[in-house]
Amino acid sequence: MDVRNVTHRGLRRFIERNDTSGLSPSIVEKARNIVTFLQEMGDVKELREIPSWKAHQLSGDRKGTWSLMVTRNWRITFKVDQDKGEIFDLNFEDYH
Repeated sequence: MDVRNVTHRGLRRFIERNDTSGLSPSIVEKARNIVTFLQEMGDVKELREIPSWKAHQLSGDRKGTWSLMVTRNWRITFKVDQDKGEIFDLNFEDYH
């Protein structure tokens, strides 16, 4: 899927220029794996293939937002426009 926009500046630099300066060195490899997977996936059902990411949709005012675990507190979150085959509002955040 194409990535329409990235809200986290460090994650955006990482995706656009392979610049890791905005991310902790300890998460770079996992972030790379997740972003690569997201760009190559065809359907959100594929997210459940990697149990360690604990893929799930948020609820309440974040309904429709997917969350993938990066570290104990930090997540990569995003929404999916299935009709356009796009991921949008891609973020790296601690929402807990």
